[in-house]
Amino acid sequence: MEIIVNSTADLAVAAQSLLNRFPTTRIFLLYGPMGAGKTTFVKSLCEQLGVKDSTSSPTFSIVNEYASDAGPIYHFDFYRIKDEQEAFDFGYEEYFYSGAYCFVEWPEKIPNLLPEEAKEIHISILDTNTRNISIS
Repeated sequence: MEIIVNSTADLAVAAQSLLNRFPTTRIFLLYGPMGAGKTTFVKSLCEQLGVKDSTSSPTFSIVNEYASDAGPIYHFDFYRIKDEQEAFDFGYEEYFYSGAYCFVEWPEKIPNLLPEEAKEIHISILDTNTRNISIS
């Protein structure tokens, strides 16, 4: 599945398309360079799932929890962790295997801990406003 997004206004449609295409998937791994829009896309996914609270990057907290119509949602940012042991230390498996939605930024920092059933979302920058979102 591939989606071209030309503006932030297009993200709601892209997020809903992804959730409709993978209705039973709960773990999504977001790959892309710094500034590609990973956090912005997670915000759109959360809005589509009924999150009313403000969403933000969990860069320093590593994980944010949001309440939604679909139950709890966990948003991870592993950019600042040094190794996989740090993910073990905060109990990543309790989140990943809870049945809740988990949106994971910088999953390449924990390659040996990622569930096989997770879907990969690759975001690439085509130009200043345009992104290619590829899901596999």
